[in-house]
Amino acid sequence: MMANQVSSRSASEVAAVLGSAALEELPALIERYRDDPRKQVQSALARAERRLDRERAERERVDAMYEEMAELGGPGVVVGVDEVGRGSVAGPLTVCAVCLPERPRIWGLNDSKKLTPARRERLAEEIAQVAVAIGFCHIPAAEIDRIGMASALRRAVAGAVADTGLTPDCVLMDGNPLGAVDHERDVVHGDARVACIAAASIVAKVTRDAHMVELDALYPEYHLAESKGYASPEHIAAIKAHGLTEEHRVSFCGNFLETESLF
Repeated sequence: MMANQVSSRSASEVAAVLGSAALEELPALIERYRDDPRKQVQSALARAERRLDRERAERERVDAMYEEMAELGGPGVVVGVDEVGRGSVAGPLTVCAVCLPERPRIWGLNDSKKLTPARRERLAEEIAQVAVAIGFCHIPAAEIDRIGMASALRRAVAGAVADTGLTPDCVLMDGNPLGAVDHERDVVHGDARVACIAAASIVAKVTRDAHMVELDALYPEYHLAESKGYASPEHIAAIKAHGLTEEHRVSFCGNFLETESLF
């Protein structure tokens, strides 16, 4: 690099450019400033190269999820399905079904449990913009008590797929076989392996979490915003102190009411 090129920007300006550049811009910028001898620039280059390596690895991971979706789903309309709230003691069982196009790809897709709440929110918004179709089905607590979780899960899966408005050639589901819909294909750990299942897991989680926050305003003593309806110590203590609401699954809560200590 010529001396006038080195001095055309201050070291702090170069560092700022390298720090804020998009992934697609980084290789050319790294090459441009590689021979700049200034210490601040060299430090920024090292950080940029590490970021480039991380982002390339992340994109390779997500590319593999789309490749798995295509391989397992085959040609035609492919829908991914996942649930949230199966083990909760309050609130609904929520199932989401998502059909994704091959492009554009949604970078950052992953099992919703591996993402921060803020990251899930951002990805859910992007999924809503990109998806071909999204469907939901919510099974309330009383219905879960009446028909049992296995039947509730099958009903929710069928309802979410129907809610997409599509007639899928393949339905890729996270977990073990349910026999809930035609053309079902079950994928263990599918929410971390298959793009459309991961998208369904994220949207289901964000949607149900928002509902539990709304329920918390109605039943503030039960800590539903924090626990999301699961059996946290604070939630169990509230059940023992105040009894059950209509949002609780009676069939899941008997032990909390019958025993003094669960731990």
